[in-house]
Amino acid sequence: MNKVILMGRLTKDPEVRYSQSADPVAIARYTLAVNRVFKREGEPDADFINIVALGKRGEFAEKYFRKGQMVGVVGRLQVRTYDDPDGKRQWFTEVLVEEQHFAESKGSFENQQRTSTPPPISGEAEGFYPINESLEDDDLPF
Repeated sequence: MNKVILMGRLTKDPEVRYSQSADPVAIARYTLAVNRVFKREGEPDADFINIVALGKRGEFAEKYFRKGQMVGVVGRLQVRTYDDPDGKRQWFTEVLVEEQHFAESKGSFENQQRTSTPPPISGEAEGFYPINESLEDDDLPF
């Protein structure tokens, strides 16, 4: 089984190119900053994961996704290799998109853009209720 589910913020606007085939296909590439749940002293707070969206998904990303926006991605892990001009093998690991979703409201994102403050890379995600492992059924908010 090869299934990846991620939620994070775009580090920049998606870059889109089109294939050179008779019927050009959109190829969108973007990077998600995904928070780490557990952090050790001196380690980064987030992982930066390369994402590739093809076809209609790539066109969607180009049209609607912007830097700093929180998005959710479902896809599969893909590893590519090639030999550089020096004969050295280069490896690339990326997530190939099967589904992509907005993970915050449009108003929330627009308000964040207006205030010109950079999006938080760590902390609680807006709109989500933190779950305490020791929470009892009677303590649930619903």
